[in-house]
Amino acid sequence: MSRIRTRVRPGAEAPTAADGPAHRYENRLLLILFLAFGFVFFDRQALPFLAPYIAKDFHLSNTELGTLSGVLALTWALSGLVAGRLSDKLGRRKPILVAAVVLFSCFSAAGGLMTGFLGLLVARALMGVAEGAVLPLAQSLMVEASRENRRGLNMGLLQGSSAGLMGGIVAPLAVVWIAELHGWRTALLVTIVPGLLIAAWIAKSVREVPPGGRARIAAADVLHETTADPKPSVREVLGHRNIVLCMAIACCYLTWFIVIVTFTPTYLLTVKGFSPSTMSGVMTCLGVGWVLWGFLTPAVSDRVGRKPTMIAFSVSAALCPLAIVYVSDPVALGLVVVLTYTGLGCFTLFMATIPAETVPRGALATALGLVMGVGELAGGFLAPVIAGRASDVWGLQTAMFISTGGAVAVVLLSFGLRETAPRVLRRRAERAAAAVVSGAVVAGAAE
Repeated sequence: MSRIRTRVRPGAEAPTAADGPAHRYENRLLLILFLAFGFVFFDRQALPFLAPYIAKDFHLSNTELGTLSGVLALTWALSGLVAGRLSDKLGRRKPILVAAVVLFSCFSAAGGLMTGFLGLLVARALMGVAEGAVLPLAQSLMVEASRENRRGLNMGLLQGSSAGLMGGIVAPLAVVWIAELHGWRTALLVTIVPGLLIAAWIAKSVREVPPGGRARIAAADVLHETTADPKPSVREVLGHRNIVLCMAIACCYLTWFIVIVTFTPTYLLTVKGFSPSTMSGVMTCLGVGWVLWGFLTPAVSDRVGRKPTMIAFSVSAALCPLAIVYVSDPVALGLVVVLTYTGLGCFTLFMATIPAETVPRGALATALGLVMGVGELAGGFLAPVIAGRASDVWGLQTAMFISTGGAVAVVLLSFGLRETAPRVLRRRAERAAAAVVSGAVVAGAAE
C-alpha cells in the first residue's frame, strides 16, 4: 500500500466537539511529562552538585568525576537508541515510560547507599539505562497531542524548561541544602519519592493515542502512515539530511552542556574560591537561564524558523563557559550566565522538533532515539571523560574551553539544516505563489 501523505492547512477545518477534550488533554499531558522529564534532570544533576561532598569521602579525581558523568551518558545513549526503536515496533510507549520512571528513581536513590567509586559508578550506569528511555517516548507522545501553533512551545517546555526548573534551579538549592544539613547520602536517597509519584500519574492519566486519534498528526502538518505501511528502517531515517546533522549537532551540544554542568560546581569552589552557598546561587542562575530560554527559544523558532534560531542562540551559548572563567564577581557572573545559557532551548529543536518535522510518524521515536543516543555517546560519555583528564593535566579552565568549542561547532553545523517550521514554510510557499501570479500578470500585460 502506498504511503499516504497528508498536509492539512491549520485553520482549514472548523473546530469540532473533540477540540475541547483534546486541548485539555494536551495541557494535562504537558504538565505530566514536564514533571517527569524535570525529575530525570533533577536526579541527573544531583551528582555534579554533590560532587564536592562525595569527592571528600571517595577522594575522586577530575577524571573519575568525568567518568561518573560519562557512564550515565553512555547507558542513557544506548537505552535511548533501543527504547525509541522498540516503541516504534511495538506501537506502545506508556508501559515503557512508566517502568523507566520507576527504575531511574530507584537507581538514583541507590547511589546514596554506595560506599565507594565503583558502586556509585554502577548505580549511575543503571540510572542512565532507565533515564535514556524517557525523552524519546515523552516527546513522541507530546508531538501527537500538540496543535501546530503549540508544537515548538510544548516541546520546549517539556524538554528545556522542565529540565532547567528541576535540574537547574530546584536541584542545586535542594540537594546542597540537604547535603549541608544531613549529608550527601540523604540528598540522593530522597530522590526516589517524586519519581514514584510521577510514575503513578503517568499510569493513570496518559493515553497511548490522544483524543481525536492520530489524525491530529496530520492537522499538525506531519506526515502520517496507514497501519498497513511498513515501519521505516533506520537506514531510511538516516537518509534525511536533517537527522544526520541533528546527530552531529547533538554530539557537539552535549559536549557544551555536560562539561559545563559536570565541572562548573567544582571549578567555582576550588578555582574561584566561592563558598558552597555562592556556588549554589550561581548554578541556580544557570537554571534560571535554562528555564527562560528553554521555552523562549522554541517559541521564537516557531515564528522565525528553526535554522536561524539555532545559529543565533548557539553563538550566545558559546560565550557562557568563557564567562565562567573570566567573570570574577559572582553577581555579575550570575547575570551573564542567565543571558548566555541559551543552548538548552536549542536542545528541543535538534533533539525533538526538527526530527519530528522531518520523518514520518512511524519513525518518530526511532529518530529521536538516534539523535539523543549518538549525542550522548559522544558528547555525554566521551566529552566529560576527556575534559576531566585534560583538566587534571592543564587545569579546570580547560574543560570550559572544550565546552565553548562544542557550541562553536554547532553554529557551523546549523548552517546546513533544512528549514522545517510549518509557519515559515507556509510563508515561503505563499510568497512563491504570489511571485508566480505576479509573473503571469506581467507576462500577460506584455503580450
